[in-house]
Amino acid sequence: MNDIHIKGVHEAYFVPTVNFEVATGKCEIEGESYLEETTKFYAPLLAWIREYIDTVKGPLYFDFKLSYFNTSSSKCLVDILDMLKNYQKKGGEVTVNWYYDDSDEELEEIEDFIMETGLQINKIPLE
Repeated sequence: MNDIHIKGVHEAYFVPTVNFEVATGKCEIEGESYLEETTKFYAPLLAWIREYIDTVKGPLYFDFKLSYFNTSSSKCLVDILDMLKNYQKKGGEVTVNWYYDDSDEELEEIEDFIMETGLQINKIPLE
């Protein structure tokens, strides 16, 4: 199993920066997620999480630092959060931090994610 490192891109579409580390279980998705083929982008991330849960079985620490994500990205993020919630239900250790701009309406979307998935998400305002 390998780490995932994707450098964010801002062109016609916006690709978030992604850092998933096997050794530490630390995962970060940062920037903006506005993609042409969203499910194709997120599929390897979901596969990585699935493999980590099945083989490593260690703690997972997720930091979301997204300043913007479109509707199709939102669906993929819910898939990630659902996977984390299921892992937690089976005894896995999961910590999710969501960094947000408190001048934005993003907090409402975080609350929607919490209600939809039932996962504890730590809401942290950006400084």
